[in-house]
Amino acid sequence: MEYDTKTPLYNTSDKTSFAYISAKDRWPVIITQGIDDVHRGIIASDDAETQKQGKQIVEGMAKLKYELQHDRQLTPLEDDGEPDIAGYNKELEQLGNPTWFDVPWLYSECYMYRRISTLFKRSSKWTNYDIFARQKISTFKSSRPAVIELAAKYKELVTQLETGKSAQQTAEAKEAADKILFMEMSEICLWGNATDLSLLTNLSYEDIQKLQGSEARKASEKNILVNDLEAAYETLLAAKKAGKAERRVDIVLDNAGFELFVDLILAGYLLSAGLATNVVLHPKSIPWFVSDVIPADFGALLNALADPQAFYTSQSDDDKHAERAPSPPLSPTQAEELSFLFDRWSGFHAEGQLAIRPNTFWTEGGSFWRLPATAPALHDDLKQSELVVFKGDLNYRKLTGDAVWDPATPFTTAIGPLGPSSGVRVLALRTCKADVVVGLPEGRDEELRQMEGGGGDSGCRKWAWSGKWAVVQFCDGKA
Repeated sequence: MEYDTKTPLYNTSDKTSFAYISAKDRWPVIITQGIDDVHRGIIASDDAETQKQGKQIVEGMAKLKYELQHDRQLTPLEDDGEPDIAGYNKELEQLGNPTWFDVPWLYSECYMYRRISTLFKRSSKWTNYDIFARQKISTFKSSRPAVIELAAKYKELVTQLETGKSAQQTAEAKEAADKILFMEMSEICLWGNATDLSLLTNLSYEDIQKLQGSEARKASEKNILVNDLEAAYETLLAAKKAGKAERRVDIVLDNAGFELFVDLILAGYLLSAGLATNVVLHPKSIPWFVSDVIPADFGALLNALADPQAFYTSQSDDDKHAERAPSPPLSPTQAEELSFLFDRWSGFHAEGQLAIRPNTFWTEGGSFWRLPATAPALHDDLKQSELVVFKGDLNYRKLTGDAVWDPATPFTTAIGPLGPSSGVRVLALRTCKADVVVGLPEGRDEELRQMEGGGGDSGCRKWAWSGKWAVVQFCDGKA
């Protein structure tokens, strides 16, 4: 807490904030869905000890839900052998042992997922179980139209790069084309988290398809309130022109499934276009915020692409329960394009150009303002990168300390110790799904509030809750 911003933080006690809505409406649904998932695992097992421990986990989650809904005090986390427990409990004590509806939003939301994790880590049969895995892979399967569209575009693009067709252009024309492609790939990456499962708890199969695809992206371009992609591109281009032997890009990941797919599209493009020599992906180390990437999700995605025909035409238990007809088979071209992705991405991974690097810092309870002081080795590692891309809403909240900034506050100010002179180049790709937002022109927040559904004079910044609006913000910490 000592390294955090002194600006007040969003709190679950503020009924005009999305923090209050989250605690009251979203979190009980998420816990209930987790309980249902464990029940399914218990039923599927014929091992008595697995069943017994599963029931204990269910009891623990039900207790958490009761305490939340009845505004009880947050209790110290039980020791599960991981070093971050002490930090969580120390901060809880410093907060004065608060209740669920009067506690900083960022800490309490992280605490909830970390407490769920302890239930599994303290068991022997369920240690590595992910209660959200079923949802994540199901959502990726539901994203089939957008996945197929992007796979075709990616194969065409990479083939042009590798056959030298792009080299036939003048250097100036190629640079212009590279810039356009970087902007488009990054915007695909930006809007990929339109299917954040922790927020869209009632999302239907059909809704997912409406949120994705090229037409949706084009319609959303006008909704990027701040767009610093050009500055980020110029940074990568300058490093390439300088002939640096190693030019690394890091991506601090957000959601699994379709969003991880588009993150890999961007990573693969950067490598094939020579804008990066290697890409480091930073997943979470435990199941987190429903749909966040853990290392196993990377393997699950590659397995799906290794045999795309089987993946997309097989019926899951959910499909059978909903009496959903089997999906039609992929065309030979579609299957080949998806297999192309598998070959390229698994090849990059095998060659060390695409690395997966989890760190427990990403699932601690505080903001990224603490990074230089509490995780100096990670901070030093990120300094080696040409560009560190922070994906999604939670990473943005952590970058800005989830504080009640004036929305005209410069982004470089709001990210504190990761701002100027930090040694880290930060690019935030964020669709707005929480109250905190910075870097807007004076008066823009007021304009957005007056739009339909924007919150009006209610005191709520509702326009920033839906994911309709986005910000792409850059800070050159090496300047």
